[in-house]
Amino acid sequence: MSTKDINKRPFAEATMLKLDIFRRCFKEWFPVFVHHPNVKQIFIYDMFAGSGTDADGNPGSPIILLQEARGDKHQHCVALAKKKKKVIFGFNEKVKEKKELLEKAKDKFLQECNSNCTLANCIYSNAIYCKDASFEDIMKSDNFRRILANKNYAKFVLLDQYGFSQITKDVFLELVTSPLTDFIFFISSSFIKRFRDVDTVKAYINTNKLAFEEAQPKECHRIIADYFRNMIPKEKEYYIHHFTIKKGSNYYGLIFGTSHTLGMEKFVKVCWAEDKYSGESNCNIDNDYEQGTLFFDPSNTTKKIRIKEELIQLILNGRIQSNVNGLKWVLSNGCEPKLFVDVMSSLVTQNKVLIQGKFNKRSSNIHTVEEYKIELL
Repeated sequence: MSTKDINKRPFAEATMLKLDIFRRCFKEWFPVFVHHPNVKQIFIYDMFAGSGTDADGNPGSPIILLQEARGDKHQHCVALAKKKKKVIFGFNEKVKEKKELLEKAKDKFLQECNSNCTLANCIYSNAIYCKDASFEDIMKSDNFRRILANKNYAKFVLLDQYGFSQITKDVFLELVTSPLTDFIFFISSSFIKRFRDVDTVKAYINTNKLAFEEAQPKECHRIIADYFRNMIPKEKEYYIHHFTIKKGSNYYGLIFGTSHTLGMEKFVKVCWAEDKYSGESNCNIDNDYEQGTLFFDPSNTTKKIRIKEELIQLILNGRIQSNVNGLKWVLSNGCEPKLFVDVMSSLVTQNKVLIQGKFNKRSSNIHTVEEYKIELL
């Protein structure tokens, strides 16, 4: 697949949406670890960083990461300085010319940032490393693997690849099994669907496991997300969510991974803020009635109805026996946990279930929620 340099022209609308989701995802993620008492260092990686800006000066992913790591009022810099917690940025751009432009964009950001900062010393001035290595070499390096394996380091890995070939099964599982490591990657789902029988595609993706024939074209990224989701070891609690981006007649997408419910909560929140119908696309993927039409009902979209119906059956069949299990199930299916609370409230009112313990209606920070058991009536 040919590589286009998107930084030599203004970002397209679809690219701007992708970057906005990157921004909001990282904005939710970063403060958690700034204030996490057990995290000693934070590592931020942008493996396909580009040149930092587009032709109009709009920030690309590395500058966006720096902006959000600073905070709107430099609040994260102040907090990190007080805590003496170190943050390291690793920006990689294989094309040397673009890497040099990235260095200039980074230096310009720091210069402008320092002119409006009250701190005596910039905490990031010597913490940003730009490289022009291959992604494969970085993944194989002892230093990177050592950082990934460290349980006291929080890691955010952004993989805005061209095409699909860089996120192999081995790369995916390396990230999935690394502690305190959240990642988000971009993938060209339509390209995989269109060329699924070509050997160069099959070399990276086992297309025999992709049931494209049974789905509409705009569902191809859902199928790709399930492909990666099914790679997760059965015994491991892990969360994957995805977001489809339509550009013209093609469908691309983002896939986010985390081992913690809080990370998943935050990404799902970002996705539902963007897509109030299904929380996963910019193209009304489930053909819901849209705002302004007669039957529009944002509280009962196709996806919400489907998840509610499945959840009710799982509860009444005794397969979900506690609020913790129910909240996690809803979250793992790409919905905000409040949906579980709504379903339970309805079942209690209908005298179909009884709560053993306190019926708390917490639906955020579910890793700290007080557990209760569900008894069938």
